[in-house]
Amino acid sequence: MLTAMITPMRDNGEVDYDGVARLAAYLVDEQRNDGLVVNGTTGESATTSDEEKERILRTVVEAVGDRATIVAGAGSNDTRHSIELARTAERAGAHGLLLVTPYYNRPPQEGLLRHFTAIADATGLPVMLYDIPGRTGTPIASETLVRLAEHPRIVANKDAKDDLGASSWVMARTDLAYYSGNDMLNLPMLSIGAAGFVSVVGHVVGGDLHDMIDAYHSGDVARALAIHRRLIPVYTGMFRTQGVITTKAVLNMSGLPGGTVRSPLTDASPELQALLSEDLAAAGVKSPNGLAPHQAVPAGAAGAERLTEGTA
Repeated sequence: MLTAMITPMRDNGEVDYDGVARLAAYLVDEQRNDGLVVNGTTGESATTSDEEKERILRTVVEAVGDRATIVAGAGSNDTRHSIELARTAERAGAHGLLLVTPYYNRPPQEGLLRHFTAIADATGLPVMLYDIPGRTGTPIASETLVRLAEHPRIVANKDAKDDLGASSWVMARTDLAYYSGNDMLNLPMLSIGAAGFVSVVGHVVGGDLHDMIDAYHSGDVARALAIHRRLIPVYTGMFRTQGVITTKAVLNMSGLPGGTVRSPLTDASPELQALLSEDLAAAGVKSPNGLAPHQAVPAGAAGAERLTEGTA
């Protein structure tokens, strides 16, 4: 069970490094995450600098690296830049790398093969690929995944392709550990052989998702299905808009470090916050500080300051 962690920020848009450490501890100690993905899309990697990324990663490693696996996002649409990010992540203490498919320039499959191989060759860290064609414009073809799996350090795939047939085909032909990258498909992915999840909603229901994995792998499929169905309002609600926006809104409403989002994203409106409160209530999710539905608080440091001593 891994959560793709947001990057807490202050009202002025600067990274809240103290909040980064506290949120990481909360996700591991209270939400039962086995690991965290740092500096991914949900961490607003598109709008954080390389220097910020390194400091964010070092902060998380220092806070929870002794009891959780820390996977650093190092993907970009520039192979040389990705290699630099990967080497920096290794020096900063990351335990693994997440490499998203190059976006916007839409390379051919041979280009993807060379890109991922070059980055995997550049460090000694294990690599999780991230196949999300809805964002990047380019899928990693099944045949390309099979070829990439031959690399000794390319060991996993975060699958957000939403094609269970293609995923099954690759899993049957490789040893890649598959992780669901679409929360609504968490349980179906387990049913075809996935190892676990890289989740967004794990910020608020990480413990439930951990229970789902445990139940499924222990043979209690009925319990796993019951958890899945109970969490449907969370899955649907937190993806009404971009997941960073909704996640930070929920964290702010719960008194946890979240804060603002960076432009061109926009913070959740009061109306969206009210809907999110209803979604969480429908799933039986209680916030850490006991806020009732509709008791929304503004984004930014005001929300983070409500963190209680017991949270971290």
